[in-house]
Amino acid sequence: MNDHSDKRVNDWFLMSSPLPTMIICLTYVFIVKFLGPWLMRDRKPFQLRKTLIIYNLLQVIFSSWIFFEAWDGAWGNGYSLGCEPVDYSTSPAAMRVARGCWWYFFSKFTEFFDTFFFVMRKKYDQVSTLNVIHHGIMPMSVWFGVKFTPGGHSTFFGLLNTFVHIIMYSYYMLAAIGPQMQKYLWWKKYLTVLQMVQFILVFIHASQLLFTECDYPKAFAYIISLHAVMFYLLFHNFYQKSYKKMEDKKKMAQMKKDDDNRAHN
Repeated sequence: MNDHSDKRVNDWFLMSSPLPTMIICLTYVFIVKFLGPWLMRDRKPFQLRKTLIIYNLLQVIFSSWIFFEAWDGAWGNGYSLGCEPVDYSTSPAAMRVARGCWWYFFSKFTEFFDTFFFVMRKKYDQVSTLNVIHHGIMPMSVWFGVKFTPGGHSTFFGLLNTFVHIIMYSYYMLAAIGPQMQKYLWWKKYLTVLQMVQFILVFIHASQLLFTECDYPKAFAYIISLHAVMFYLLFHNFYQKSYKKMEDKKKMAQMKKDDDNRAHN
C-alpha cells in the first residue's frame, strides 16, 4: 500500500487505508438490505418530492463539474485515447487531475442516497441486485484507482460515467417533479442503453492496453475491463427484465385485441 501507492494522495481524506471505505460500503449494504426495511416496516412511505428534486439537481451540478474537470484538465487538453500514463508530478495540471479523481471517488458516496431514498419511499423493487452491487462496489474500486493511479488512462471511465450521470440525474429530477412530466420522459429506456454503451466503450478503451505497450499498470486495465463486462451484463439483464418483457406484453395484448376484433367481425 505504501511502497507502490501515489505519495501525493496518502494524506487525503479516506486515502490512508482501504478499511474505512470498505466499512462504509458494507454499512451501506446493511442499511439498504436490512436496517432500512426493518425501520420502515410499520411506517408509511415518505414522499420526499422536494427533497428528490433538490438532491437530483445537486447531483447534476456535481457531475457536471467533475465532467468539466476531466475534460478541461485532461481529455480535452491533450490526453491520448490510445495510451495515457499517469503524471505523478506535483505540477498544477497533474494535481488538478488527481484532485478530480478524488472528487469522483467522493461522489460515489453521495450516490448512496439514491438507494436510501428508495428505502424511505418503500420502493423495494428498485433496491435491486444491480442497484446495490453498483453502488456498493464502486467506492472501493475507485479508491484503488485514486490510491495508485490518480490520472492517466483510466480516467476515461470517470469522464464517460459523469456524462451519463448528468443525463441520468436530470431524468430523475424531472420525474420527481410529478406525473405532469411523464409525457416528456419517454426516453427512459434509452438511458439504460446509454449506460450499456458506456461500458462497451470503457471495455474497448481499457482492454486495448492488454495488447499494446503503454506505461500504465496492466493490472488496472484488467480490473476496469472486468468491471465493464460485469456492469454491462447487469444492466443488460435489467434492460431485458424491465423493457423487453414490457414490449412483449404489449405485443401480446395487441395480438389478442386483433384476434378478438377478427372474431367479432
